[in-house]
Amino acid sequence: MTDIKACFPKTVRLNGAADFSQVFSKPQRSVDSYFTILFRRNNSGLARLGLAIAKKNLKRAVDRNLVKRIIRESFRVHQRELAGLDIVVLSRKGMSLKERAALHASLEKHWSRLAKQSAKS
Repeated sequence: MTDIKACFPKTVRLNGAADFSQVFSKPQRSVDSYFTILFRRNNSGLARLGLAIAKKNLKRAVDRNLVKRIIRESFRVHQRELAGLDIVVLSRKGMSLKERAALHASLEKHWSRLAKQSAKS
């Protein structure tokens, strides 16, 4: 098993309350039935990801960790398209983990929306 820190270095993570609060203040949004994604331009030229997977929405830690792994992997694949954005992914209530393909498809749609909206601004 690979170490998550090797695959997901600190330079592409939102670390600390200051990074998260910067995204939460006046964000752009992308919403569907699985995820709410908040994003904002940054000055670093790198895409950075923060996760807020609520225990309220996914009761079991195993389920929360699975969702986090799916999000991180999808982000890693699309990271270059999202350069210059700080992104926070929030889980939504009623998320079904039985259909993992739907989670992947949802994230694909979000990443393409983010890339288009960031190109406009």
